[in-house]
Amino acid sequence: MLRRAFVAGLALLAVSAAPVPQGRASPGKVRVRLVTSMGAITVALDAGRAPKTVANFLAYVDDGRFEGTTFYRTARRKTEPTKGFIQGGVGTDARRMLDPLPLEPTSKTGLRHLHGTISMAHGPNPNSANGNFSIMVGDNPGLDARGANPGFAAFGQVVGGMDVVQRILALPSGGGRDAMKGQMILKPVTIVRAERLDGVARPTGRVKPWQLGLKPAN
Repeated sequence: MLRRAFVAGLALLAVSAAPVPQGRASPGKVRVRLVTSMGAITVALDAGRAPKTVANFLAYVDDGRFEGTTFYRTARRKTEPTKGFIQGGVGTDARRMLDPLPLEPTSKTGLRHLHGTISMAHGPNPNSANGNFSIMVGDNPGLDARGANPGFAAFGQVVGGMDVVQRILALPSGGGRDAMKGQMILKPVTIVRAERLDGVARPTGRVKPWQLGLKPAN
């Protein structure tokens, strides 16, 4: 009888120690798969803590605005070239852009720019984010809000395909200017499509001029 109890205890321990299945998102999280020409990257977006930023990103996903765009930037640290971040999205293509997104700073969301974090990119105006985003390789605390620095909006985490992110970071780069000098990927990586894995797609219903063959405004 003691042997049976011992075996049963081992079985229970094995079940409780088994990894949590990855087939479903955690509560408050929405998964999106970015299918690229170098492989797939899956991110879990934190809609609970960064709802506005996640809603903006999902609008681009549900509208198909990321299809045919690229990862175009690799920002490697000079002292640690295996760390930094990659950046992708609609670039400067105004045909694909939605309304500017007000910043949800890390000081309010509680999120941080850690290894694998996905974050919205923006220009000098912190409330100007649209359809460009970055993925961290290694921790980047300098992108968090601190003092007078508003930082950037972290809004999720890579849960699959981090090896793809690291390979993109290592691609040859050059060109660019100012903060991006030397960081433009010489052969940008195509984002073939972005697909929502959880919930129901909610397209904006807006016109898609890039599909009509219209050229971007100068």
